[in-house]
Amino acid sequence: MEAVVFFVLAAIALTGALGVVLSRNPVYSALFLVLAMITIAGFFVMQDADLVAIIQIVVYASAIVVLFLFVIMLLGVDRHENLNDPLRLQRPLAIGLGLLLIGEVLVLAGREWVTGESSVRGALDEPATGNVERLARSLFTDFFWPFEVTAALLVIAVVGGVVLARRSRRPAATASGDDA
Repeated sequence: MEAVVFFVLAAIALTGALGVVLSRNPVYSALFLVLAMITIAGFFVMQDADLVAIIQIVVYASAIVVLFLFVIMLLGVDRHENLNDPLRLQRPLAIGLGLLLIGEVLVLAGREWVTGESSVRGALDEPATGNVERLARSLFTDFFWPFEVTAALLVIAVVGGVVLARRSRRPAATASGDDA
């Protein structure tokens, strides 16, 4: 049964990834990205990494992709696109940096990294609880106010972006206010 679920999720993830790359409309690309992110969360659930799956859905599929959609819709990127390069060195620089990134990934892929040791901090004085419970306790006790302030700042930024985008799209009003 696990193999069937894996192959179904793999097919959905590949469909979403191909939709991101091949879609001409940026809004559809962002929605395909949401589909791919949710299926990746399904892979995490299959590996018993429930916390990572929830973070995948809440942080990536919800917050970041919705922010992409706001930017796409507010800036009107889904309309006509001009392919003229304002900076002549931008494209060669991007290709060079992309090749450098691929090289770094290939070099780092051959290494074996030491991971998986349990954290020493807080392990001796706390009872044996799960990572999710420790994370939640820390987040809602020690870091409660920074967490709430960050959430409020993000909401204010989104509302401010919507107000500024709406204001810049309005036609210029006449000085007297009369149309006559």
